Amino acid sequence: MTENATDLLPIYYDLFFPYKPYFEWLNYGGFSKTYFPNREFSFTLQDDIYIRYQSFADVKELMNEMKKKIPHKIDIGAVYNVKPKDHRTATTFQPLEKELVFDIDITDYDDVRSCCDGANICSKCWVLMTIAMKIIDRALREEFGFQHLLWVYSGRRGVHCWVCDESARKFSQTARTAVVEYLSVVKGGSNQVKKVTLGEQIHPTIQESVKIIKQHFPKLMEDQDILGPEQLKNVLALITDGKTHTDLQKALPNIKTVSEKWNVICAWSEKPSESKKMTHFAEEIMLQYCYPRLDVNVSKGVNHLLKSPFCVHPKTGRICVPIDPKNFEGFDPQKVPTINEIVKDFNEIMEGCTGGEGGKPKKAYKKTSLNASVSVFEDFLDKLKSSWKEKNLTHNSYDF
Repeated sequence: MTENATDLLPIYYDLFFPYKPYFEWLNYGGFSKTYFPNREFSFTLQDDIYIRYQSFADVKELMNEMKKKIPHKIDIGAVYNVKPKDHRTATTFQPLEKELVFDIDITDYDDVRSCCDGANICSKCWVLMTIAMKIIDRALREEFGFQHLLWVYSGRRGVHCWVCDESARKFSQTARTAVVEYLSVVKGGSNQVKKVTLGEQIHPTIQESVKIIKQHFPKLMEDQDILGPEQLKNVLALITDGKTHTDLQKALPNIKTVSEKWNVICAWSEKPSESKKMTHFAEEIMLQYCYPRLDVNVSKGVNHLLKSPFCVHPKTGRICVPIDPKNFEGFDPQKVPTINEIVKDFNEIMEGCTGGEGGKPKKAYKKTSLNASVSVFEDFLDKLKSSWKEKNLTHNSYDF
């Protein structure tokens, strides 16, 4: 973390971290008095000091510890059968529940991107994250019936999805593995050229995914020069029918525009053919370039840790903010507030205020550019609370 951002962390945890809604989320209505106390948190402190198996009785204890230790990174783990801080003395120590989570990283698309590489991002390549979020969100809601999905920007180069429905939190590792494998389409290591192969009949979930990709693929081809002289050979390598490959290899270099080249590829893909290798290769190309590339290990492990929402990313200083699922396309990671901007916003507003009772203002984040992101989180939380009301559950109230 930059030196200036590090200096501001005590202020961030003292004034701006949204403890109340954060606790309400992880307490899930207080239906179990051990649910929050048995949740694992891990802190990464200055100089990469890593502390696992922390747990807290309530939000006040969590808040006090965060203010005391000033973590540079916070990770959230599972709910265990005992308090994680007591795991060394426990007879058994095993994870019972955790949100079903997904992790999508832009660096997994480095074979697609020509605008950026590594952890660098821009609007041209971020569209890959937009496509991924839209595909996974649709499948989880429409095919699995989940309702409470919390999408979070990682603060630098990726996104996380927390599926918070009660049924998902109770999933075994086997069930989690089944879901993520169902949603995995791009398969194979770096040595495998063709990573998507469709049968004669395309599964409905793939059909819906292709519809989403088609909304963005024309511009993506332009921005990433996917059919340019250097990249065209990589696209043609995905067409395994020998004659078709040869014919397109001869025809495409003579076509000037990207859209015309792609229209020719689609036309060849749609030609009637007895060869199974000629089936849906245009769709296979789009899926290989754009379908979400999921980290399976993150999703399948009940005890896997994932970076907490509202962390401050140690490299960029940006806050790990929730993303509005109704407006994936409107999300711009480069406009996400940094810790420096939040403090600056607050100071400028407070300098213009006179009088008052003094002391720390409640919900100081409302006076900063972080407020819009907390509002997205509160909207998610309101929908989650509605599921608790159906069970006549109550939750503890804390005023911060």
